Amino acid sequence: MTGSEHSGVHGLCAPTTSEALDAIGAGAYAVDEQGRIIAVNARAEEVLGRTAAELVGHDAHDLLHRDAQGQQLPRTQCAMRQAFHAGHPAQADDDYFARADGSVLPISWLITPYGTGDHRTATLVVFHTPEQPPRTRPQPGSPAQSLSELQRLALLAETTAQLTSTLDVDEALRRLVSLVVPRLADWVVVDLITERDEVWRAVVAHVDAEAPVRHEELEGPMPPIPEESPMPLSRALRGVASTLAGPQNYQGTPDSGIAVEQGRLFRATGMHSAAIAPIRSPRAVLGALTLGRADYPEPFAPVDLPLIEDVARRAGLALDNARLYQRQRKVAETMQNHLLPQMPGVSGLEMNVRYLPAPDASHVGGDWYDAFPLADASTALAIGDVVGHDLEAAAGMAQVRNMLRAYAWSQHEPPSRVVERLDEAIVHITDVNMATMIFGRIEAADEGHWQLSWTNAGHPPPLLVGRDGLARYLSDGHGILLGTQAGLRRPDATVLLPPGSTLVLYTDGLIEVPGQSLDAGLNRLRQHAAALARRPLPSFTDQLLRRVRPAENDDDVALLALRVPDGPPA
Repeated sequence: MTGSEHSGVHGLCAPTTSEALDAIGAGAYAVDEQGRIIAVNARAEEVLGRTAAELVGHDAHDLLHRDAQGQQLPRTQCAMRQAFHAGHPAQADDDYFARADGSVLPISWLITPYGTGDHRTATLVVFHTPEQPPRTRPQPGSPAQSLSELQRLALLAETTAQLTSTLDVDEALRRLVSLVVPRLADWVVVDLITERDEVWRAVVAHVDAEAPVRHEELEGPMPPIPEESPMPLSRALRGVASTLAGPQNYQGTPDSGIAVEQGRLFRATGMHSAAIAPIRSPRAVLGALTLGRADYPEPFAPVDLPLIEDVARRAGLALDNARLYQRQRKVAETMQNHLLPQMPGVSGLEMNVRYLPAPDASHVGGDWYDAFPLADASTALAIGDVVGHDLEAAAGMAQVRNMLRAYAWSQHEPPSRVVERLDEAIVHITDVNMATMIFGRIEAADEGHWQLSWTNAGHPPPLLVGRDGLARYLSDGHGILLGTQAGLRRPDATVLLPPGSTLVLYTDGLIEVPGQSLDAGLNRLRQHAAALARRPLPSFTDQLLRRVRPAENDDDVALLALRVPDGPPA
């Protein structure tokens, strides 16, 4: 189905940028590449005396930046504007913003690149005033490597936006690593508790030339969590408390296998100081986050733990959300793959099928294919797409496929009449709202040809590719989608398939690209199928998927290819 028809996994939605900014205890807004405000938090609305509607869409410099007398600040004199164009973090005191009532507001600000989670480049501005300080006050005594209060707030906002905007565990971990090193430490270690309550050291990374580098030799399975151990990592993995640790904690006789592994970790990394915090979800402890300092001379201090706990808490929410999503996706994929049939052997015909689930955190849908023998010695072919992208769509696909098989076998009727019966059943005895489908039958004809008869219920047309590379779409037999108007008479169409030709049935995920016309996708499929006409059928289907399926595709794809022999039918 088209992108507008996708339905999300219930309860697994990422927050908006504005919601992420609300986690900051100071005024904050985000701007796009042109400097226009794209999101603002409630604190900024309150301080500036303007609603979000009055801020979003405006150039931030023109609307807000002023000198001490309230005059428009020239762009060449604006330090924030210069940092924005340079694309690097910066901060300053003694600047001024214009309020809605015309008064001038003295501010301190921090600006930093910011990920919105939708692949756009954005910049975050966090500000506060002497009269409106951040709600979380800085604590004295942090080591020199610790962040300023504005930087802490910006880090937490970016952590929320980055981690909650992905539903992939590996991607969430990659983003977590990039967020904490080198800002907080030069080593980061993530231990995760699997669904079988085993511990897996998922990440060990060290910052090298400002970029984190994974140390896979230190990653892998870990011993079980001891029930009573007072050691720092053991306590964090039980969800007891956050703790500061160092190599001295592991110099005595180890009380568990995890203590042995931690001693090895400190020796291998050279960390002299570490802060370890539980990674929790609302339902369980998911693991532990360890930040370590080897190259940084300052050790962690107790005042650093609240910030690290906040980062770990946000990581826990994101990882829990991603795990729930991946669990549901796995169930749907397994269900769909078990429901999709094996192709029957038909003497003289080659058939090859492929099914690819939607990529990168998209949702398994109702795409399906089928082929089965009929009582009159012909072979039924079908391909379809049930609207939706979740378990309900996969279940609906199974209902439609099974009813189609029953009608096609028991009723010796043209494809149009079989689909009319199916349409009536869908409306009255299933939960399927809409579906597209091609249903046909193929049988031997005279003089080396095979005959295909079919009807099309709102589905992309079949493609017929001759051995000579001539390719054309079979646009006859077209009717409306299933589930939209029961009782409607549907057309049939018939065509002779020449010797050596290839018939291609496919779902729209193979050809649709957001922002492009359907004709562009159809032309791309026809061109590549013609070029592959003489490839062996398995290679034909594999290459067709690789070449035609759009890189930005967010839909699943079903493909059925049938090759007619060069000689007469057996």
